[in-house]
Amino acid sequence: MNNPVKIILCVITLAAAAAGFLIVACNAGKKGSGNGSTKPPLYYVSNKTPPTPQPFKDKTASELVAEIKIGWNLGNTLDANDLPWLGANPSVSAMEMAWGNPVTTEENFRTLKDAGFNAIRIPVSWTKVTNSDYIIRNDWMDRATEIVNYAADNDMYVVINTHHDEDVFKFTNTQKEASLKAFEIIWGQIAANFRNYNEKLIFEGLNEPRVKGSPAEWSGGTALEYFIINEYHQLLVDTVRASGGNNDKRMLMVTTYAASAEQRAMDGLVVPKDTADKKIIVSIHAYSPYNFALNQSGSAVDTWSKNNASDTSDVRTPLDRAYDTFVSKGFPVIMGEFGAVDRDNEDARAEWAEYYVSYAKSKGIPCFWWDNGIYQRSSGEQFGILDRYDNFFPFPGIIDALMRGLE
Repeated sequence: MNNPVKIILCVITLAAAAAGFLIVACNAGKKGSGNGSTKPPLYYVSNKTPPTPQPFKDKTASELVAEIKIGWNLGNTLDANDLPWLGANPSVSAMEMAWGNPVTTEENFRTLKDAGFNAIRIPVSWTKVTNSDYIIRNDWMDRATEIVNYAADNDMYVVINTHHDEDVFKFTNTQKEASLKAFEIIWGQIAANFRNYNEKLIFEGLNEPRVKGSPAEWSGGTALEYFIINEYHQLLVDTVRASGGNNDKRMLMVTTYAASAEQRAMDGLVVPKDTADKKIIVSIHAYSPYNFALNQSGSAVDTWSKNNASDTSDVRTPLDRAYDTFVSKGFPVIMGEFGAVDRDNEDARAEWAEYYVSYAKSKGIPCFWWDNGIYQRSSGEQFGILDRYDNFFPFPGIIDALMRGLE
């Protein structure tokens, strides 16, 4: 009878300066026929990461989420994808700036911290910088690590995810086997790289997992799609927990179909089994009311009032659903993305932002503003509230309103 195969994590320190580390997944046990056991994969770890596990405050997910006041998304930056105009093997800075934003600086995060934000979500597209075996470029991992460090060095909570990788991560039966393999390899690398960070670093497996172009893409998904997405979530947990360092107890964030706040999407999420106790957070996104916050068509509106019952109901409904479905049952929720586009209506946006954050706080749900860096400088969905070039807030009334909402 064959002995079971054991997976052992071995760390090899490279002597060359700036070469980082390699995590080697070693197969111990019976060798295969012929030339012996299969050659193990090598996972690069940036030398910008902590060399040993940092002190880790072992809290429940609910306890940690309660410490997040308000967050901000580094949008349209590391998540920029589909960049054929940059040619083959573009530089890291070219990709970071490809969607119109400058290279991120630590001063950006200091400005946010000084204003009252204590959490940063860093969306990252990884598959654009992988080879055919889904191995991530070293320089991209270095840059992602550097930006995480900007937040960590300022004692901020950090969420890092996979974002805009739907061209590889598929959610249909015919495509899921290859997609799950890619997902496991990519998260194996992310987990290995960031394994030594403290409890303030959170891993979010997927951004808005969905079948692109499907009839139910933005209306809550289907039962089969929920089943497949739940497989991804379980694989995230299993992969991270086996990766060493502090990852055996790290907070992990799972997402409803398309991060939808529809009730059926919430009902379709199965919280994955976990060897760690109470370490799972749920993420949803809600740009609501849609016609005020997001819509770019002719039915869009530029007014919102806390004295209008219809306006406030559209804000409360997704938050109430999230509370009833998850928070009340012991699973904390983060509003991973929210915001309202600029329609030359700062006063209305400020009134909306204060109400939104205040009501979310009453349900124990911290909110992360989606900031794509766009305001006045160009056309498009203008969610920008921080000028990253000169580190100032072009809409100070909105910043003040967000902070009042936390009181």
